[in-house]
This record gives sequence, structure tokens and C-alpha cells, in this order.
Amino acid sequence: MSGHSKWSTIKRKKGVNDAKRGQIFTKMANLITVAARSGGGDPEMNFKLRLAVDRAREENMPADNIQRAIKKGTGELGEGVQLEELKYEAYGPGGVALIIEAITDNKNRTLTEIKMALKDNDGRMGEMGSVAWMFKSCGVIRISGVGSDEIEMAAIEAGADDIDEQDEGLVITTAANKLSAVKESLTIVGVKVESAGIELIPKDPLKVEDKSVLNKIEKLMGALDDLDDVGEVYSNLAD
Repeated sequence: MSGHSKWSTIKRKKGVNDAKRGQIFTKMANLITVAARSGGGDPEMNFKLRLAVDRAREENMPADNIQRAIKKGTGELGEGVQLEELKYEAYGPGGVALIIEAITDNKNRTLTEIKMALKDNDGRMGEMGSVAWMFKSCGVIRISGVGSDEIEMAAIEAGADDIDEQDEGLVITTAANKLSAVKESLTIVGVKVESAGIELIPKDPLKVEDKSVLNKIEKLMGALDDLDDVGEVYSNLAD
């Protein structure tokens, strides 16, 4: 399957300095807090929280930070600030479709910052529903290195829908409700999973050949990702 999570690949290639890592930890903490608030503080009973904690661990977020974020979500710390999950639809250079997910304590600030990033990089906001129909929610598992028959068989038997070999390794796509089972089956056969989570996958990836347009898209994605409140940016850009 092509076209999904191109920006995730770009981000992994970028160097992560201390300032950037601090920003990543803040985003992970917000994700954990919102998940714990909506479904409780036990990762074993709260799938959304389990995914958020796994992602935080993949980023080497300290355990104390993770626990504090969980307690903040369950109200154990008594903090009054309320975080809100937001989703915006937009268009970038070349007509690429974007879905921007954010977590914020100030909706007006977040919207203003996103609009500014879009305006400065040849993008624009879309109306609600103008882009969402182009994507579907799927489980995505990434594995570094070359795959094998054993790995592929374990993934398929556990319910994987697609296995795509890319430069960075294997990308395994599943139905959202099969993600945990496929990840567990891979762990059993000794596979080190680089990342696993629910992502938005384009149904019909857009192929852009013009390098200048691709550079503009990458610049816009970077500007959005640099916003503190923005957690994920998905596009329908083909790999």
C-alpha cells in the first residue's frame, strides 16, 4: 500500500535536538492525558491509552512523565486545565489533502496558529467533511530492516491486511481492531516493532511529480508539525 504516513518517514529522518525532544514529550503527555481522561488510567483496560503509552516509550519518554500524564488525565493531580482534541481539514500545495489533529487548552490559539502556517506555505483550510472522506482509519505497524516469510506469515495469520516493503523496512497495515493482535504475534516471533498505532490512510493517494511542489508540501508539513498543539498531520500524498 502506498501513500500513507509519508510525513512520519520524513520526521524520522530529521535530527531530534533537545528542544525538539522536549516538544515531542509534551505532545506525548497531552495524548496520554486525553486518553486517560476519556477511558481511565489502566492501559490494559484502555486501548487508546495503551497506544499512547507505547508511542511515548518509543520516543524514550521517562516513566515518571508518563505516569504524571496519566494521573493528570484521571484527575489525581487536581489540575484544572482541560485539554480538548481537535481535527482540522485543509489543503496544501498541489491540492494535497491534509488532516491535522491537535490537542489544546486554547482552541482559538490553535486555530490561529494553524491558519497562519497554512497561509504562509500555500495552504488553506477546508470545510468540515471536505477531506475526511478521502481517508480511512487503519492500524499501522512499522518494522525496521528486511522482512522474512516467518514475519509475513505471523502478520497475515493474525489479521494483517497488507504488507509493504519500503526503504526503511516493512509497513504492515491492519484493521484498527486487529492492531494489538498483529503486534503481539510479531513480538512472539521475535520482531522488534518500531512503532504501532492507529493512523489515517488515504484511500486514493495523490501522486505529485513536481519536486518544487513536493518541497513546498514538506515545508508546510514541517511548519504544522512544529506547532506545539499539533499532534499528527496526515496527507493523501503518495510515497
